[in-house]
Amino acid sequence: MSELEMRGYAVLLERVKSEVQSARTRAALAVNRELVELYWRLGRLILDRQDAETYGTKVIERLAADLRVAFPEMRGLGRRNLHYMRSFAEAWPDVEVVQRVVAQLPWGHNVELLSGVDATSDRVWYAEQAIAHGWPRNVLAAQIMSELHLRNGAAPSNFSTALPPSESELVQQLIKDPYHLDFLDLSTEATERMLENALIAQVERFLLELGQGFAFVGRQYALRVGGDDFFIDLLFFHIPTKRYVVVELKRSAFTPEAAGKLNFYVNVVDDQLRTASEASTIGLLLCRTRSDVVVRYALSGVATPMAVAGYTLADLPRDAQSALPVERLLIDVVAAADDPDASGEE
Repeated sequence: MSELEMRGYAVLLERVKSEVQSARTRAALAVNRELVELYWRLGRLILDRQDAETYGTKVIERLAADLRVAFPEMRGLGRRNLHYMRSFAEAWPDVEVVQRVVAQLPWGHNVELLSGVDATSDRVWYAEQAIAHGWPRNVLAAQIMSELHLRNGAAPSNFSTALPPSESELVQQLIKDPYHLDFLDLSTEATERMLENALIAQVERFLLELGQGFAFVGRQYALRVGGDDFFIDLLFFHIPTKRYVVVELKRSAFTPEAAGKLNFYVNVVDDQLRTASEASTIGLLLCRTRSDVVVRYALSGVATPMAVAGYTLADLPRDAQSALPVERLLIDVVAAADDPDASGEE
């Protein structure tokens, strides 16, 4: 082939590969939706029959045995999974919600929602977050364990007065309280520098805890002001809202002086780094403890958008600290039928 033909072929190859991958993804998602909806229908049949005939739980054991004979090649019809199906149908009585929301998640994700979340509204929230952010099952489990729905948007801030109304609520939802930094394996006696070093060593996990769309810019980021050098602990950029996020770490309790320092850094970043197309820089102070009354007074009247949040160290059990690898949702979709918990086989 000539060079021109090679370039044309390369373009053709990439387009064909893209089409094949898109088709495989659509097929996998379609298979998953059909599987989840089938499990809901089976669970509904069991639930309705038990209500009508006052069947006990033993009927599920008998049903599992008979289904194993009828469909020996099909996994997922074991006793344990049939119990999950019944619970699934009971938890989601509205088939429209099943089709619109939870059928987009692999069965293993739905098992986590059933096992770890009691309120229907909270289940919907976690399901929508898992879909939006592509959480694999173990990340969903970790977020449920950390009660993310209670932490999201909970940090005290001055966003409502320092940002336009169209931005303040969106930015508020970016900030959690507290942040769970248990994966760092640090004791509560760790110094600020030890905390910073550990966060950089595991920056991928820290980005996951920060939330979707954060990009790491640098640590001890140097700013030159009035002939002197100043250093930001951690600097991030939030891609969806197009803004810098200055993060300062404080090992001890919150003080108004710490807010003043953060205010200074945010203003300098806004002036020196922010471009005309980017939104206002925000500041996030992570401190071990705080008085909300002191925070409110410290942020009152300050025009710079800032928030103050706590963090936890070494609170989760050891086996839960390893449950945060960054994977993609589709891996779980394709493997859903072979998931040990989904199979229900004893």
